[in-house]
Parts: sequence; structure tokens; C-alpha cells
Amino acid sequence: MIRVPVEPGLLRWARERAGLAPEELAGKFSKLCEWESGEGQPTLKQLEAFARTVHVPFGYMFLAEPPDEPLPISDFRTVADKANARPSPGLLDTLYAMQRRQAWLREHLVENDAEPLSFAGSARLSDNPDAVGREMRRALGLEEGWAAGVNTWQDAVNELRRMIEKLGVMAVINGVVGNNTHRRLSVEEFRGFALTDGYAPLVFVNGADAKSAQMFTLAHELAHIWLGEAGLSGFERLLPGGTEVEDWCNRAAAELLVPSRELRQRWQQIRRTQRPFEAVARSFKVSPVVAARRAMDLRLIGRSAFFDFYENYVNRERRGGAKSTGGDFYNNQNARVGKLFAVHVMGAAMEGQIGFREAYQLTGLRGGTFQEYAGRLGFGLP
Repeated sequence: MIRVPVEPGLLRWARERAGLAPEELAGKFSKLCEWESGEGQPTLKQLEAFARTVHVPFGYMFLAEPPDEPLPISDFRTVADKANARPSPGLLDTLYAMQRRQAWLREHLVENDAEPLSFAGSARLSDNPDAVGREMRRALGLEEGWAAGVNTWQDAVNELRRMIEKLGVMAVINGVVGNNTHRRLSVEEFRGFALTDGYAPLVFVNGADAKSAQMFTLAHELAHIWLGEAGLSGFERLLPGGTEVEDWCNRAAAELLVPSRELRQRWQQIRRTQRPFEAVARSFKVSPVVAARRAMDLRLIGRSAFFDFYENYVNRERRGGAKSTGGDFYNNQNARVGKLFAVHVMGAAMEGQIGFREAYQLTGLRGGTFQEYAGRLGFGLP
């Protein structure tokens, strides 16, 4: 049986990159410790299986040393021990997939004489983020009290995502890599990211997060598009001390979702109730932590009141854990693929501008699954 000479350090790097301990792979690769020590070598089939398991491109296994895999965008995460951490395979694969989509759509739009989006990159850090938040709200067509009229957080997230796509911004919400439910994205690693561009900007929200938190992330990443600053976000605590860009985007997002004038009016009615922040959260469809932080920023409560609530709420949330439901696969594609992007890809396939194989690769959907989703979007594909 032919063995493949592979650098032991590469095997170790690939395993650690996937965040796996040797014992977690022992059942599938009983000789892994020998491979990593150089005392043994895998067969070609074993090496292929190992690369698939740890989500590493097979070609990497033949390098002389582990490759450098820096984040392809700026890292704006505000938690100190996350900023320099090695990005997970799930995060990298998601970023690369979104960059491919953006590059394709940009080229497609330019070739079809589309006009650049006037708001993309229109703001500066020197601009008042509250004023930009109000401008974003006007551009989206959000009327006063719109969120209070939406029944659930899920409905509110869906509505905000649709409004963002109407502006020409791809808005993707996904808690897994592609459609692979075995590869969940980590909320502890990141909440979302933005890829800026004048023609095909994209915002991505980690769908593994709570729906109420997804609302804020959508707004926050949209502020990145207005500012023209691509980057990865991880603002778990919403506390002071983040980067200048993140603080600016937080303020713009807060004004977009919880306008100061509306909150001051609502606060007079609820400030003496038992759970005022939860009441604000229900009215504006944001996380109670966002509601409390917004009240602190507007000096409706003191810092100590915010910190007390924050610690108590986070402890309750950790004990409760996040709950998610699978939902309808094809309805999920509106968020996972993004209806805006899917319509352009399917239209290009229908007109013969691209082949179906490329359309499958771009959307992550194949064969009958692609056909079914296209049909639901109104495309009668052959």
C-alpha cells in the first residue's frame, strides 16, 4: 500500500486549525498520532479523508510548511482575546464564498451598465453617526413605530433584511457554512461582517445568534457599508472601548433601530415598570442589551444601572442557551443565498450569460434543489 510523505507539522496545523484534539479524531484516524510524530504516513485515501474532515484544501497537504491564512478583511472585533485568534475554517470558508459572490455580482452589474450606489462609502468618521443613522432609516423607508407593528423578532429581521436588499445591498444571514448543518458558525468568534463596494456591497450576519441580536448586527454592518469600511465585527458586550470604526457604526445602528426621539417618548411610559428594557426590546425588536445600552447613551439611566442589567441579563442568557429552528429549506435560501443575489444569478443562467454549473457553484445549490428554488422565485428553468 502506497504511503504519502506528508510534513507532520502540516497535519498538526490542519487539526489545530479545525479546533480539534487528537482524541476527537482517533476513532476515524487511529494512526493520527503516528502521522503527526513522523513515525507513520497516511495513504492517499486516508489523507483525502483527513483533509475533508478538518476542512482543509487537499493541496495544502503537500506544502512544505503551513500556509499563512490572514483574514482577508479588517478585524474590528472588540474583544481583546479574539482579535489575534486564528480564524476558524468555517469563518474563512464563509468569507471566501461571500467575496466570490460579491466579485461576480459586481462584474455582472458593471457589464450591464448599472449605476453605482450613491450611499456606499458616502459617510466619514467625522460625520455625526446619529445623523447618518437617521439618513439610513430614511433610505430604508422605515416609518416611525414600524418594528412595534411586526409580530415577532424573526419577522422583523426578515423585513429589515428585505429592505436592505431593496437598496441594492446583498444581505445574508446564515448560521452554518453554506447549507452544511454540521458546520455551525460560532457567535463567540464573530457576529457579522461587511464587504464594501460601490456596486455590490454585502452584509453578513451570523444566523446562529439570537434573532433580537441579529437585528442590531444587520444595522451595524449596514453602517459599515455607509462608511465604506469593510471588516469583521464581534461586539458582544456593546461596551465602550471598541475601535473608532466600531463605536461609530454602533451609534449609527442604534439610531437607525432605536431613534432617540421615539425612545424618549416611550421611556416616559415604561421607565417605572418592572422590566423596562424588555419592553423597549419588544417595541423596537432589538436585544434588551441594545435597549439598555441605548438608554444609557441617551442618559435615561446611569452607567451602574446598565452594567447591573447587562451582567444579570448575560448570565440568564448563558443559562438559557440559544434556541433555533430549522425552518423551510427553500425559505431559508432567501437569507442564506440572498434573494437579490439569487435573482441575478438565475437571470444570468436563463439568458445564457453563465452556465448552470457556475450558477450552482455561486449559489451553493445544485440540480433539483437549484431548480426548485428558482421556481419559487418565478424562474421557469428548463
